[in-house]
Amino acid sequence: MNLKPISDHIIIEPLKEEEKTKGGIFLPQSAEKERPEQGLVIAVGPGKKEIPMEVKKGDKVIFTKYGPHEIKVGNKEYLIAGQDDILAIIE
Repeated sequence: MNLKPISDHIIIEPLKEEEKTKGGIFLPQSAEKERPEQGLVIAVGPGKKEIPMEVKKGDKVIFTKYGPHEIKVGNKEYLIAGQDDILAIIE
């Protein structure tokens, strides 16, 4: 399935956090984890009138913790965020 965001929306694939602590301890799948705040941009909408999009496909971004909406397409989970939910591009 192909996702095509509209307006200033961005589709993000969340980056999984490390499954191992700094001390080398592996965390079980049942360990409570917080929602990730980093992800890879999969698709970008055309933007709003007179407001160009600042991110592009392939950018690694930091976004607000609870701003994006979670969706599931097939077996994959994605986030849909507005451009205002993106805080920074990781270079």
